[in-house]
Amino acid sequence: MVSNIAASVSKILKSSLFRAAGTYGFFSLINSAIPFFLLPVMTRYLTPDDYGIVAIFGVMVSLLVPFVGMNAHGAYSRAYFAPDRFDSAKYMGTVIFFSLATWVVACVFFGIFRTPLSALFTFPSEWMWAVPVVALGTLLPQIVQVSWQVREQPRSYGIFQNARTLSEVGGALLFVVLLGMGWQGRVLSRVFVSVLFACAGVYILVRKQWLVFSFDKNYLSHALCFGIPLIPHSLAGILNTSIDRLFITHMVGIADTGLYTVGYQIGTVIGLAATAFNQAYVPWLFRKLNMNSEQEKIKIVKFTYLYFFVIISVAVILGALAPFLMRVLVGVQFQGSSMYVVWIALGYAFSGAYYMVVNYIFYIEKTHLLAMVTFMGAIINIFFNYFFIRWNGAVGAAQATSLMYLLTFLFVWYLSSKVYLMPWRDALKRNTNP
Repeated sequence: MVSNIAASVSKILKSSLFRAAGTYGFFSLINSAIPFFLLPVMTRYLTPDDYGIVAIFGVMVSLLVPFVGMNAHGAYSRAYFAPDRFDSAKYMGTVIFFSLATWVVACVFFGIFRTPLSALFTFPSEWMWAVPVVALGTLLPQIVQVSWQVREQPRSYGIFQNARTLSEVGGALLFVVLLGMGWQGRVLSRVFVSVLFACAGVYILVRKQWLVFSFDKNYLSHALCFGIPLIPHSLAGILNTSIDRLFITHMVGIADTGLYTVGYQIGTVIGLAATAFNQAYVPWLFRKLNMNSEQEKIKIVKFTYLYFFVIISVAVILGALAPFLMRVLVGVQFQGSSMYVVWIALGYAFSGAYYMVVNYIFYIEKTHLLAMVTFMGAIINIFFNYFFIRWNGAVGAAQATSLMYLLTFLFVWYLSSKVYLMPWRDALKRNTNP
């Protein structure tokens, strides 16, 4: 049995699956890892209160981004591949124009309602202006990256993405470490970098002639029909990864939000690895499914079970090592963050398991099911966070996150088994090597 497993693992490691870890996965992993390496510095120059304020700022930006442009830029990838219906450069111009118009509305909204928004999010009202600025500075670079993606230029995509993240790191070091500006310096660094890369993004689009400044109401109608239905889906996804911080801030305190955020960042190492692996796994899986071979399906399922065991085991090990890692990685004030790590790591292990089963739904093109799952998950997560935090304090948010990811994984696994038949039971019985 052990020799069979070892042979199977060796075969998988040498297969096209692992060789297929392409440029997108490589750059995405680097981009996600860069802020992680900033932890040892930031946790020694920011207090838990500072870290909590920065975390809430990030939550507000994430919630606003889907409304700036109404997800219209997502339709560009469809329009680009329909040259008989759309002029892609003019379509881009329409998307940019509409994004700027909605951004102005957002600025007015945050200006008028900055006091109640400040009370709702526990964020200083005099800094509310920074939220729409960073939101636009997040959206415009995304539009540039979509432009590279549809033209199959992953290197340019990744370099631009990583350059932006590295610039944020540099800005944080300048404003927080060298100038000693605390959380205000961290927010300012995001503002400056957002403006810089928004301007750079528009310049790139114009220089490459991918953008013509024009407005077409038919193009806008097409973009909004595509983008607006995605807003609830986008918001549900954002709430799943941010509602915990809002509950902790209001029910426990802003300092605990800072501690939780640091523990969360350590736990997401599992998520980074799962996401990078999934980018290589998807094309490999789809090629195997196209063979429509029962033998190949048995191998896929056996590998999936092995993956479940490995990723959950690694999450448990990371949680056990967390107290030792924290002594090296973070400042003394953040040592208490270690108690969150195991729950967050387990949550992202279940999220990694979710990737392994949700791909069948993508393959069969039943994606409307996922909108329902995401929305239900967000609602359940709200209740979980409220009650678990009441019972267990801030660590209850981490427990709620882990349970939500587990239930989402199990529910999606059930759905995928209904829309696409795989030998989930037979693979446990047959002596077939993966």
